[in-house]
Amino acid sequence: MLCLGIDTSCDDTSAAVVLDGKRILSNIVSSQAPIHKKYGGIVPELASRRHIEMIVPVVQEALIEAKVTPKDIDFIAVCHGPGLIGSLLVGCCFAKAFSYATKIPLVAVNHLEGHIFSVFLEYNDLDFPFIAMVVSGGHTCLYLIEGFGKYIEIGRTRDDAAGEAYDKVAKILGLGYPGGPIIDKLAKEGKSNAFNFPRAYLPDTFDFSFSGIKTSIKLKFQELMSKSSDQQRGQQPENNMINNLDQQVVKDICASFQKAVIEVLVKKVEWASSKYKIKKIVLSGGVAANSELRTEMKELASSHELKLYLPSLSLCTDNAAMIAAAGFHHFLSGNLVSFDLNPKAYLPL
Repeated sequence: MLCLGIDTSCDDTSAAVVLDGKRILSNIVSSQAPIHKKYGGIVPELASRRHIEMIVPVVQEALIEAKVTPKDIDFIAVCHGPGLIGSLLVGCCFAKAFSYATKIPLVAVNHLEGHIFSVFLEYNDLDFPFIAMVVSGGHTCLYLIEGFGKYIEIGRTRDDAAGEAYDKVAKILGLGYPGGPIIDKLAKEGKSNAFNFPRAYLPDTFDFSFSGIKTSIKLKFQELMSKSSDQQRGQQPENNMINNLDQQVVKDICASFQKAVIEVLVKKVEWASSKYKIKKIVLSGGVAANSELRTEMKELASSHELKLYLPSLSLCTDNAAMIAAAGFHHFLSGNLVSFDLNPKAYLPL
């Protein structure tokens, strides 16, 4: 069965055609990063307006690349939350209109569910139960996945999501947006033990907290900037040694920050696997594309004899193929939705 997947949950407009919930025939993503970069973060109003402009051409391109027509589509799967309400409205309204005009059945998919099911697009040997960590700009959650529709949240962030912390730290350091890829790149040239930033392990729980490390970095950066200004007073303009030092300090901050965040993420997965005695681990979400996190998770899997399932980089970030993958199971279960479907900005899994 062919599914047309649609995702407009945040700032990427995406449409995909997926066969039987596993084989990707097309997966088109229109990024808005250049639009929001100058603001240092996503502007919801601009995001929703851009979705309106791009939803039709993106869907058309997905159908063309898959070499299918609307008549070939068996059902439509649309992300209806969580996410930015204005963005979600565009995707849901389009999906309902498309379904009404073509009489193609419609299913609704939770965005977090989509991230978890993205691994089924590339792995055929994964079965239930497994531990899933969804780590992105809006979410950092741990789930016990016992089967389709049987999701038990065992941990979540109490404040900032990990990806949100990356973006905010990048903004503090003046690195630009999106912060995740920039910090990941600079961290490779920094010393991860240069600064001892706090780790909020929150004993006896699988929850996360990243607001403290963000505040710690802000205070440290202000302190370093103050010292840098004092040292520059009285120096000759041609002396640029302090500028070079500042660049290295920023790289060290990035490396130390990234180490602190990843140590907590990996440790929580280790604890969850041990408590529930489950050896299969799924890592998904935008931050799952982080090179250091992928390396550390692979090392954890190797040292603890775990089976790690990592999506390709293109399937870590928001995309419609993952919505179609989860939507396939909704369709098989008969979970069709009517035209009174409304998106929800807050939608627990």
